[in-house]
Amino acid sequence: MILLIAIVLAVFVLPSPWNVVAIVVGCVLEIVEVVVLRHWSKRMGRRAKPITGGEAMVGKVAEVTEECRPKGVVKVNGELWEARCAAGASRGDEVVVEAVDGLTLVVSPKPSD
Repeated sequence: MILLIAIVLAVFVLPSPWNVVAIVVGCVLEIVEVVVLRHWSKRMGRRAKPITGGEAMVGKVAEVTEECRPKGVVKVNGELWEARCAAGASRGDEVVVEAVDGLTLVVSPKPSD
């Protein structure tokens, strides 16, 4: 964005040699902006846990609404999902989401507390 502003100023507003200076300063600031934002996004990516999508459901507790032997339906956060449970689970049981395989949740029985 900074580079675009510098180009517009250089072409339409600034006289020579200031138009060259504006382009050079715009390029330098654009490079600094890209480096800073890339560094910031990498730092945030390591710290932040996913809050949406399938990855965010891993570890959540779900309730079985249709028997999973091995396939069935579970309810997570008020939403119904197809699920696969190798150990099997009956209706009303609580299960833990282990992984997401496409649009199917891979679940296992919730350990007793």
